[in-house]
Amino acid sequence: MTEQKIDIDLLNSVVDIELLAHQVVEGFITGLHKSPFHGFSVEFAEHRLYNGGESVKNIDWKLFARTDKLFVKRFEEETNLRCQLVIDASSSMFYPDKETSKFKFSVMAAACLIQLLKRQRDAFGLTVFAQNIEVHTDTKSTHAHQKFLYTQFQTLLNQPQQNKHTQIAQNLHALAKQLHKRSMVVIFSDMIETQTSHQNQEALFAALQHLKYNKHEVIIFNVQQQKHEKNFDFENRPHHFIDTETGSQIKVNPTYLKQFYLQKFNAYKKSIALKCAQYKIDMVDATVETGFNNMLNAWLIKRNKMS
Repeated sequence: MTEQKIDIDLLNSVVDIELLAHQVVEGFITGLHKSPFHGFSVEFAEHRLYNGGESVKNIDWKLFARTDKLFVKRFEEETNLRCQLVIDASSSMFYPDKETSKFKFSVMAAACLIQLLKRQRDAFGLTVFAQNIEVHTDTKSTHAHQKFLYTQFQTLLNQPQQNKHTQIAQNLHALAKQLHKRSMVVIFSDMIETQTSHQNQEALFAALQHLKYNKHEVIIFNVQQQKHEKNFDFENRPHHFIDTETGSQIKVNPTYLKQFYLQKFNAYKKSIALKCAQYKIDMVDATVETGFNNMLNAWLIKRNKMS
């Protein structure tokens, strides 16, 4: 069974979020043993790199003998990073269906990141938004906080999400005002708003700039469904499309619109990607079908740059 199939099966069978997140992360870490991250992956849960000038009493000399690098044993109360996980819960995120929606993928991805953050003694918080911020927590590294966030995830997955518009810009501005300490802000969103005008795009990047101005590092996981959203791959027959955010409807054969749709979609994606590069914001494509490992790898690379 391929990794992709395993991840889709996990999405379909979510009963215990913590258990499934643990399963994904254990597989990911096992894979790191064969990757360029090998040295980091083995020890990152219990050690940090030695900083010149600090006491040598906590250096792990056995690890130094194996790696030729100086690592210091990390203690429970140490927190190296604060990470705010931000999830778009607007109605478009609940496509294509309850079992394999973009929102469900984002929740599971966030749960996996919490597992990694907890292993590294890093602090984690959660923000969930649609038209307004619906959930916001402080960043903590305790086991009780981890359990609380998993309970929040389960509650969110069970809530109906019809006709909820996306207000990305105003909610990111609100978040920037609430985060008082430098953090890594990890955003899961399909980046789809009811109106995708130039003005809305400028508002979005003004909000992202607000986060950057406050010294936060930002990584966006642009969550998409590959078959229909990215490739516009539908059967050659009339379809009845309903906008889950506005309720507007249209009946059309998608084959006739495919070229036009892909042109518009790819132009929008390119525009967003160029803006992210301009503002030094990492944007990573994350499709439901391709699973969690690419997302976890991208986060780990970002995490290492901040160490």
